[in-house]
Amino acid sequence: MDKPTLTVFVVDDDEAIRNSLSRALGIRGYSVETHGSAAEFLAAWQPGRQGCLVLDYGMPDMNGLELQRHMNEAGMPVPVIFITGHGGVRETVAAIKGGAIDFLEKPFRQSDLVERIETAFALLRERLAAEAVARERQARFERLTIREMEIVDYILKNPAETSSKEIAARLGISPRTVDHHRARILEKLDARSLAELIALAR
Repeated sequence: MDKPTLTVFVVDDDEAIRNSLSRALGIRGYSVETHGSAAEFLAAWQPGRQGCLVLDYGMPDMNGLELQRHMNEAGMPVPVIFITGHGGVRETVAAIKGGAIDFLEKPFRQSDLVERIETAFALLRERLAAEAVARERQARFERLTIREMEIVDYILKNPAETSSKEIAARLGISPRTVDHHRARILEKLDARSLAELIALAR
């Protein structure tokens, strides 16, 4: 699967700042998308897009903290870097509690912003990698038959009773049939042992 394009979304009601950041970050090789308001950003957002948000705190209508709160409630996992010309301690604390990477006061050095963007992208790549692993593991389990899932479920609930004889007695099938199913389960899950199977399932 191709790696998703990571975009720096700049949301600021000051057009000069949007243009300046777009040029500066574009020169550094970033894919940049700018919006003049929270509403404009939300209207253009498409699920599945990946990147970080460079977000002005003091915007009219919906300010930066309100947009961050809305995104958290809507399940939009976009790392946020706040920029502001008049933020206080209370706003900074609220932003960080909401999961923001940092709260930079204007004027800030471009190198500081780039450092935060790289931090945001590193965290994003880690999350995407973990989600890919989880999806791949889920796909393995979806290859199991209903009977195979019954056996896996029994093993997980009864880790001290995992012999073929014990499983067979509980499920009303022969130990030989359990042996066959266990071999197929380990093969489909690419697990080398029951201990690895249990760790994979959990």
